[in-house]
Amino acid sequence: MFKKEKKKNSNIGWILTISLLAFAISFVFSFASTSILNDVNMIVGIIVLLVFIFIGIMFDMIGVAVTSADIGPLNAMSARKIKGADIAVLMIKNSAKVASVCNDVVGDICGIISGTAAATLSVLVANALNSSLLLVSLIVTAITASLTIGGKAIFKEIAIRNSTSIVSAAAKIVSLFYKVKK
Repeated sequence: MFKKEKKKNSNIGWILTISLLAFAISFVFSFASTSILNDVNMIVGIIVLLVFIFIGIMFDMIGVAVTSADIGPLNAMSARKIKGADIAVLMIKNSAKVASVCNDVVGDICGIISGTAAATLSVLVANALNSSLLLVSLIVTAITASLTIGGKAIFKEIAIRNSTSIVSAAAKIVSLFYKVKK
């Protein structure tokens, strides 16, 4: 009985942590997007939108790779002291949490921010072309959704087929900011 109670408390801690992380990332991304999109031209607006779509796709790919990777090759790389391999092993051991951060937190936030960017871009395009805001919004939203969904579909397949190398590459980047405590 005590073990179940401890597990329940650790889940509450994780939920609070992930919620605060989502708030912080959302705040930063939204601030960056809003700051950049105020008084910009269409090209910059398109670039900002594509960047957020790309970030969402890349984090989705990492989340899928972490859940489908085999820990064996990464353990071998860690034993050979290859840079980031210890973090890759840690990522695999915590794959549910890593996938939650990558897919749910960053991925969902990028989806929301890209939607906001698409709405802002729609106004810019409609004004520049002297067109119907409704029509432009429908087109920009459809393009945004198709790029996001299509990109995630393509990169999910890549993530499954190349999970070890993707997790290893992501871990190398993480190793620039975080060291595993031994």
